[in-house]
Amino acid sequence: MRERVLVDATTLAADLQVGAGPDPVEGRPVVLDVRWALGMTDGHDQYRAGHLPGAVYVDLETELAAHGSPAEGRHPLPSASAFQQAARRWGVSAGSRVVVYDSVGGTSAARAWWLLRYFGVAEVRILDGGLAAWSAEGLALEPGDVTPEPGDVVVRPGGMPVVDADGAAELADGAGVLLDARAAERYRGEVEPVDPQAGHVPGAVSAPTAENLGADGRFLPTGDLRRRFGALGVSTGSTSGQSDVVGVYCGSGVTAAHQVAALAVAGVDAVLYPGSWSQWSNDPSRPVAVGRSVRASG
Repeated sequence: MRERVLVDATTLAADLQVGAGPDPVEGRPVVLDVRWALGMTDGHDQYRAGHLPGAVYVDLETELAAHGSPAEGRHPLPSASAFQQAARRWGVSAGSRVVVYDSVGGTSAARAWWLLRYFGVAEVRILDGGLAAWSAEGLALEPGDVTPEPGDVVVRPGGMPVVDADGAAELADGAGVLLDARAAERYRGEVEPVDPQAGHVPGAVSAPTAENLGADGRFLPTGDLRRRFGALGVSTGSTSGQSDVVGVYCGSGVTAAHQVAALAVAGVDAVLYPGSWSQWSNDPSRPVAVGRSVRASG
């Protein structure tokens, strides 16, 4: 399953040498640069200074999210028409293979991975280790903007499962497992830099996204990911099958997509709560818990 989610830098470099043919599947992959992080405003400038050959810049705030009311969360899912327009601008066509990357271990690029999968693009992978892994191999970058030939992809929502606030509450209440992908101190309610309330969904398990990665910024080995999620109450047995529904949320549905990707590497199909804590904490009728996770190990 790992190779269905991730690609390493040397494999991608070799793939980018393939000449474009009449069939997009047999040609070069579409490469998307998704440099973004909470509070970061210079992603496009960093892209222009140097990016993977042929990579197209993707603006997470305007192309990977809609702009709704606080009740919808900070990064609601874009509409199908808006996402189709953006994906065509990136050069995505029917049958395209797509690779996404960033400079933060895939935690923002995974939003593009998840959305492309959600909207029906089957062949999407995250560059494992991102820009740092590419540079560590001595591979070249190029400056400036890339404007590809527009694609013709037709998107169809529903390719990845989602859950709303009520569904997330049911998972946390025992219908499954609900993982909170934010930093542990935000989960415990010790700090809250952006959302109106501090804490977590009652019954959710703390599972910080950063712990999916090793010190080199790459995803942990598959066995390590299975052990990590198993310790958090997720059934990862390869022979017994997945017994519980696993849901994931974060602050606004961005880094939770990285958790969904890590779970996919571990062989677990997880559902995303797109509204996440930014939606939950804006609803005064929703209960809020603070403190340590009662189901987490350690």
